[in-house]
Amino acid sequence: MGSIATNIRNIRELIKAACLSAGRQPEEVRLIAVSKTKPASLVKEAFEAGPMEFGESYGQEFLEKYEDPLLDKMPIEWHFIGHLQSNKIRFIIDKVSLVHGIDKLSTAEELSKRALQQSLQIDYLLEVNTSGEASKYGMQPNEVLSTAETLFRLPNITLRGLMTIASPDREKAREEFHQLRLLLESLKKITPEPLKLTELSMGMSGDFEDAIHEGATMIRVGTAIFGWR
Repeated sequence: MGSIATNIRNIRELIKAACLSAGRQPEEVRLIAVSKTKPASLVKEAFEAGPMEFGESYGQEFLEKYEDPLLDKMPIEWHFIGHLQSNKIRFIIDKVSLVHGIDKLSTAEELSKRALQQSLQIDYLLEVNTSGEASKYGMQPNEVLSTAETLFRLPNITLRGLMTIASPDREKAREEFHQLRLLLESLKKITPEPLKLTELSMGMSGDFEDAIHEGATMIRVGTAIFGWR
């Protein structure tokens, strides 16, 4: 692989090409650099190559990077993209701009409780298991719709959209991205605030171009930026 700066430049070109092919504007897709397992020095190098948002998956590792003096003066916007256990919420809630991986009602309720306690307003995404694989986290699509009205009523948190990790098979992944987009459209029909339901976090290093064609507003790219872990 090339340098991190070169990798980011190449990815942005691919994003642009995929957007134009899909009849979309490149500005509609946000690049989330997945920096889990990578040191603060590489996060710094990536950020200096062009400001972007970063996604972390492990609570303790994220906190160490958040407090690292190397990144202290950098206006980094962090996303928490991994599986989030209820007992870890209090440690990260005031440090991230978006929580991607809320996969059950009880976790959303804990997020709401902690946000209320700290007088915060938190944006989050629901993780949906579109592939049906037992090894993956996420609500089933029908579960999302059945719990939606309860989720909409939770104070101090705002559901902004949906997130998924698709199948490794690209053909199946494309179908799953399409399914997630349709699910978001269904949610918009029952939410009291449809204009706030805008985000589809889907697509990673190997399939983000397909995700863009299916409406992704955020792609989570790690390997194509930083190399293999």
